[in-house]
Amino acid sequence: MEEEGEAAAALAQRLAAGGQGHVLCFWPELGGAARRALAAELRDMDVAEINRFFRRARGDGGGGGAAAAAGLDARMEPVPRDVLGSASRDRGLLPRWESRGLAEIAGSRVAALLLAGGQGTRLGVPYPKGMCDVGLPSRKTLFHLQAERLRRLQQLAEEQHGTPCHIPWYIMTSGRTMESTKEFFLKHHYFGLKTENVIFFQQGMLPALGFDGKILLEEKGKIAMAPDGNGGLYRALGVHGIVDDMERRGVQSVHVYCVDNILVKVADPRFIGFCLEKGADCGAKVVEKTNPTEPVGVVCRVDGVYQVVEYSEISLATAQKRGPDGRLLFNAGNIANHYFTTAFLKDVVNTYEPRLQHHVAEKKIPHVDIATGQPIQPEKPNGIKMEKFVFDIFQFSKKFVVYEVLREDEFSPLKNADSQNGKDNPTTARHALMSLHHCWVLNAGGHFVDENGTRIPAIPRLKDANDLPIQCEISPLISYGGEGLEKYVKDREFRTPLIIDEDGIHELVKNGM
Repeated sequence: MEEEGEAAAALAQRLAAGGQGHVLCFWPELGGAARRALAAELRDMDVAEINRFFRRARGDGGGGGAAAAAGLDARMEPVPRDVLGSASRDRGLLPRWESRGLAEIAGSRVAALLLAGGQGTRLGVPYPKGMCDVGLPSRKTLFHLQAERLRRLQQLAEEQHGTPCHIPWYIMTSGRTMESTKEFFLKHHYFGLKTENVIFFQQGMLPALGFDGKILLEEKGKIAMAPDGNGGLYRALGVHGIVDDMERRGVQSVHVYCVDNILVKVADPRFIGFCLEKGADCGAKVVEKTNPTEPVGVVCRVDGVYQVVEYSEISLATAQKRGPDGRLLFNAGNIANHYFTTAFLKDVVNTYEPRLQHHVAEKKIPHVDIATGQPIQPEKPNGIKMEKFVFDIFQFSKKFVVYEVLREDEFSPLKNADSQNGKDNPTTARHALMSLHHCWVLNAGGHFVDENGTRIPAIPRLKDANDLPIQCEISPLISYGGEGLEKYVKDREFRTPLIIDEDGIHELVKNGM
């Protein structure tokens, strides 16, 4: 007990020295277990470092308004054509890029890295986003779809090159999602992947701070913590020895992406082949921004350095600028989908990560009032969460490239719960996938008929949120990107809903959705 008392005194002294002694103000009221939990939480916390982060983030942040935006506008340049590859404008090069990417996969030199730290809070579910089932006929979750895409890619690479291969799958969780994610994979037998090729690791957490830089308490014996943003990836790669693991496995190319995109082409061989052909150390996959006010960041150059400029930082006049072809000038919409060489990631971890600045997000943070001990649910922002973004390292790239893909083929994020006029929700995600698979069937020579046997006109793309897609789902184990479907569908007619999976073709008699 005496040792515990000494440890608590040393802890109090260290916190007080950093101006954060208030976090122990309820210590006398806490029981033994609560004291130990709080002490453990604080033991690993570098108070001086947190204070430094706060000063730097606050010094950098927030000012200038319209003047700052005008200044930024003058310094922005669009992505030049020589670093841009396009799935629609470079169709003739796609087979070559795909072949190069598959050769790299066949040599087990490609890894996928999934950013899966997000809880499904905005979706109205108490578990990680990757465990969400958006109501597909198969009921497959996002994790399940992504795992099967990796399995299919391994199979395609093996078929083309005759050698067994694997794509290591690194999954970065947060403290809140780690256990439930691991349990989910275990329960589903890793979706058919080898367990040694699925590597979980955890991003860091930072305390939420008041506007005065004081650490907030979630409860009397618990710090209000938040994940350090998807850019916390780079610190976590070092802390958990992930880059070392990649080197041991012979991985040279890494595809990094966010969990919430139902259409994501995991370890996309065309993207990887394009980046390899260009000799890139860093690449961003983008979709064309067609509406000037769409709330996505754009990839561009600022003072000659590549970065993502958030939509809120660009003036409307600049957002509306168009080039000679009529397209928006700043149209490279960021979708958090990136290519890195392992060598570049190693440099980032060892050299550049400490230079990264935190971004400040002002938030409504529930906390305990230090004076009264009462819980407070704020109605307006009362503090900040500090985070880094995965694209913060573009500035350090020596050879940066951009790969533009079609939104309807590759991007439909899941961010919100279903609501009447909502977007980026389970319904829009489900419709996007079924619309894409409908296209695949038509492209492979198949047709759909209604209940009277009349062919349904081939207008597969959804024009607005009220259009209902043909109900069609193709297992990723059958086709990664629309390939290989002719033997199943050519010159055949189908009623919906249609499912094509490893057990064959299923036309469900009743429309159960």
